[in-house]
Amino acid sequence: MVAAVVSAVVAASSWSALSAWSASTGTTPFDRLLGGHHGAAVTEADGVLPDSVTVFDGGYAGVAHLDPGLLRALRKAATDADDEGVELFVNSGWRSPEYQDRLLRDAVSTYGSEQEAARWVATAETSPHVSGEAVDIGPAAARAWLSGRGAAYGLCEVYGNEPWHYELRPQAVDHGCPTVYPDPTRDPRMRSGQTPRSRPGG
Repeated sequence: MVAAVVSAVVAASSWSALSAWSASTGTTPFDRLLGGHHGAAVTEADGVLPDSVTVFDGGYAGVAHLDPGLLRALRKAATDADDEGVELFVNSGWRSPEYQDRLLRDAVSTYGSEQEAARWVATAETSPHVSGEAVDIGPAAARAWLSGRGAAYGLCEVYGNEPWHYELRPQAVDHGCPTVYPDPTRDPRMRSGQTPRSRPGG
């Protein structure tokens, strides 16, 4: 019992440090964790992206397979942000089911349980990344710009614990973004398998 508690504390502490590091660098925690675990290899064909990929880099599957409406909104926002000296990078976009499964396994290994991992990573069956309807944006300056202006493009932050995660909510252009969920476990889609577009408010 003591060993389990200690293990959980160490995992949580490691994750807190990794999240803080990610906030400063613009990468997302699981993009970094992916390189440090064993298992079936995933490649750019699965949606893995190198550093400094923009929404205009359609040669990468992680960008090319994004929902067309989401990609149009991102490109418009990125163009306007660039005019203000802010560059938007895509740290993660579309992911293959295999890539998503790998991230989930890494999360379970880090947190020690599926319940804790679910606060950060969805299953391949429910993840909007797998359907091409979510992006993780960086660096911090880009997220700050999009947080203040994203609604005008229909781009909304969805989870309070993942300020890098954005999805398309067309109604936000006129009505503003819906209230964010604290984390993915509070999102009804993660339980029901609904698609992002079926969520109230978008």
